[in-house]
Amino acid sequence: GESGKRAIAKQMKIIHLEGFNQDERIQFKDVIHSNIITSIKALIQAAHDFGYQISPKLKHALEMLVNVNVYPMELTPEMGVEIQAVWNDKGIQDAYARSSEFQLLDSAPYYFENLRRICQKDYVPDEQDVLRSRCKTTGITETEFEVEKTNFKLVDVGGQRSERKKWIHCFEDVTAVIFCVALSEYDLKLYEDETVNRMHESLKLFEEICNSKWFGRVSIILFLNKSDLFKEKISRIDLSITFPEYAGGLNYDKGVKFVEEKFTSLNKSVGHKQIYPHVTCATDTQNITFVFNAVKNIILHKALDASGF
Repeated sequence: GESGKRAIAKQMKIIHLEGFNQDERIQFKDVIHSNIITSIKALIQAAHDFGYQISPKLKHALEMLVNVNVYPMELTPEMGVEIQAVWNDKGIQDAYARSSEFQLLDSAPYYFENLRRICQKDYVPDEQDVLRSRCKTTGITETEFEVEKTNFKLVDVGGQRSERKKWIHCFEDVTAVIFCVALSEYDLKLYEDETVNRMHESLKLFEEICNSKWFGRVSIILFLNKSDLFKEKISRIDLSITFPEYAGGLNYDKGVKFVEEKFTSLNKSVGHKQIYPHVTCATDTQNITFVFNAVKNIILHKALDASGF
């Protein structure tokens, strides 16, 4: 979960299907508001767990936020002011500095920085708001679009452990698999099991999919996603905390290369199957447009090969 693959599917709609109209963007309003409430609640709980003091002046705001329902939720301008005051508190900021030790949405700082706009009564989410919204993928969702007179079907599946058994056997005839891993999650734990490192789990799943009988000769396109968050994080937190053998220090390029090699080395069918790695930022439409053009060419070549051309 939270690798950013749902944002990739949203980008395909933005790039190839004329984006999200106003009615569709309004439908994300509740999700965004609940993401904000979930995030501020997580920070309040973390500050409490870590023993950080929150200003007594915020007592009313804390009581309101602790007791409010996460969903459905519509934030008011008044609630936005309260959440902003809590977010700005030193105790909360100290807890945020340790966000790798608890579950917090990547998009939390972005939404907190945009609270005044997001809490307006006439708020309509923009594309960035939509791209950064988080709603767990369950089951299978499909996005169909046409590029240069070729039809593409992007099938988005739930990444959580509980979801995988629903879909892994459904893809015998796919042209390619796009596997999305969040580079920035090397120091984070799973939602489902807080004893398991997220990148270790991604490596395990990648090995399973890459070498599965269902994907015998299917090319794997590896999206090393959330490059923007990784660039910021690796300047502070060494990859060696998760991979003791890493010796590249606080260096973005060396870190990316190391992670890429960790994944590509898991391919047990080097002669028959290719892995195509791409560094991505799913919230950056220009980046995803560029990467998908490369991916499109790979997929078209594979489709032609399969057809005997």
